[in-house]
Amino acid sequence: MVSKYSGRCLCGEISYSIDVEPLFTGNCHCKDCQRSSGSAFIPAMLFSEESVSVRGEAKYFESSADNGNIHRRGFCPNCGSQLFAKFNTMPGVLGVKAGTLDNPSGYVPKLDFYVASAAPWDHMSPQLPKKIGAAQS
Repeated sequence: MVSKYSGRCLCGEISYSIDVEPLFTGNCHCKDCQRSSGSAFIPAMLFSEESVSVRGEAKYFESSADNGNIHRRGFCPNCGSQLFAKFNTMPGVLGVKAGTLDNPSGYVPKLDFYVASAAPWDHMSPQLPKKIGAAQS
């Protein structure tokens, strides 16, 4: 049986599979996501943590956002690929970076958020709704 979503890090040391639809999909344009990815935004998918099957062990880096919330970014300790995210405000939820999907066409963003922090050269899709701050209030 083929999973709905599967992906891996650059070196293949960590892989994952998911058999459910995401709870949320969207592009985060906050400064922390820009800095951690080296890009304009992070395409994010949120799932219940129990629905994600992971092979290998990610290392997590913890940081504090401007609002004081804790964000833990999971990456491969071998190649450095960022794969996952955990948030203190959403226990039991695991963020998956859509750029790590084996089939990236499975990612369909529903929202651009933290657009007030977007880089001036970041050209967002005019079809997606925009939110100045966080995706969930």
